[in-house]
Amino acid sequence: MLEEAKKRDHKKLGVELDLFTFSELVGSGLPLFTPKGTLLRDLLDNFVWELRQKHGYQRVDIPHITKKDLYEKSGHWDKFKDELFKMTTREGHLFTMKPMNCPHHTQIYARKPHSYRELPQRYASTTKVYRDEQSGELSGLSRVRSITQDDAHVFCRITQVKEEIQKVWYMVHTFYESLGLKLELHLSLRDPNTPEKYLGNQNHWNEAERILREVAKENKTPYIEALGDAAFYAPKLDFMATDSLGREWQVATIQLDVHMPDSFDLNCINEKGEKERIVMIHGAIMGSIERFLSVLIEHFAGAFPIWLSPIQVAILPITEKQNKWAEEVSKELKANGLRVELDNNNETLGKKIRQAEMQKVPYLLIIGDKEVVAKSVAIRKRGEGDLGQLKLDKFIENVKREIEKKN
Repeated sequence: MLEEAKKRDHKKLGVELDLFTFSELVGSGLPLFTPKGTLLRDLLDNFVWELRQKHGYQRVDIPHITKKDLYEKSGHWDKFKDELFKMTTREGHLFTMKPMNCPHHTQIYARKPHSYRELPQRYASTTKVYRDEQSGELSGLSRVRSITQDDAHVFCRITQVKEEIQKVWYMVHTFYESLGLKLELHLSLRDPNTPEKYLGNQNHWNEAERILREVAKENKTPYIEALGDAAFYAPKLDFMATDSLGREWQVATIQLDVHMPDSFDLNCINEKGEKERIVMIHGAIMGSIERFLSVLIEHFAGAFPIWLSPIQVAILPITEKQNKWAEEVSKELKANGLRVELDNNNETLGKKIRQAEMQKVPYLLIIGDKEVVAKSVAIRKRGEGDLGQLKLDKFIENVKREIEKKN
């Protein structure tokens, strides 16, 4: 297993597959994503956004810095001030690079009064946060200082909580099933022996923990109660993924927050025309996209499913005589939305195949004289070998169906 883990090391594969890099001039813990790596991130984030759109989420955008006042009010300043990047303006005001997004989202909700009829309000943004991790703790994409989060928050009434959590639950399972990652559930609770670590009303905490426990039971999902693993402001459902080497990773999370609505006095106007305190659900599908990518690269050993592969098809003409048909094939594949790389370099076919296989490309289309005459392609599939000759339109039909299924 140790040898296999070395082969799958995301730090090694990230370089070989040209997904990301680091620069001493930029700084440790600050990854730079290449075009292929950025595409991979976008494909994952777009899938999450597709799921969220179906459930009524709206995109919002927030700045990367804030006055410390925001985090003093939320409670984050006292907990994490030593881990924050801070700066002082020319006028002497203390600002910080945001380490999380939830307090900003509260201020979007708080911009105006909301009728109960307008709830739930569902905000989502994929954005960076920053944490001053110590150099010795940094490791590839697993632990970084610049963290991209696919963050979302639901502002709703207590009577709407279960339905909204079920929507996030569905999104989490749909996303991870498409990647073949099995999930286990942890119910992360307060440690009753250290109440000073947690903010908020004890009765509210009891209610939130009860609701999360009921959601797990209603979904007939066994869970482990993890005392002391709650966030300082909320209990949560943490989803643990097991990779192909049997290692467990914390990935998605759903948090039921009754503290922050109190801190920021977040309400709606109810049926009686009175102010009613709302609750807040935090939901991240991937969590830290950098950390999630480290898990995903190692899980697949860089051989991503076709819908997620930066290059889906490599076209390999045997000699330059087949270049014209190879270019037509490339054009047709691109017109059908496929991500294609045409290797018309003056190299041997064997070398072209080796290079494409090192890049973990799912399909290699080899084009010789027979394929030119028949207006077809000879297919070589990753992990399966040669599949024979097929008409181009039929190949496109088959691949598009495979991509649609996300398998």
